[in-house]
Amino acid sequence: QVQLVESGGGLVQAGGSLRLSCAASGRTFSTLAMGWFRQAPGKERDFVAAISVYGGNTYSADSVKGRFTISRDNAKNTVYLQMNSLKPEDTAIYSCAGKALSYVSYRYFTAKNDYDYWGQGTQVTVSS
Repeated sequence: QVQLVESGGGLVQAGGSLRLSCAASGRTFSTLAMGWFRQAPGKERDFVAAISVYGGNTYSADSVKGRFTISRDNAKNTVYLQMNSLKPEDTAIYSCAGKALSYVSYRYFTAKNDYDYWGQGTQVTVSS
């Protein structure tokens, strides 16, 4: 059973930075493509960023491009989301997600339905 546990959320002023972490267990991490999603109150869960199994390919939503960076450390079974220049509209619950792969792939995945496993989420609040 794969478990994903996020950490690093909190309250930050606009313009500030946070780094989210997502620790995985229960499966060889390098067989999981990973992604970050967020859900603001009253809104749908939206794609934020994704990374391939070895980290060579990444993709970010236009709304965070140039401000957020996704990365992973397979030796630590952890994926990160570095968030800079935060804005009040970034306020949301941020969740990591994992897609199990049984073959070598360099793909990233951006759709919610692509993912097999989800963390509980961590709250990020950006004050103006």
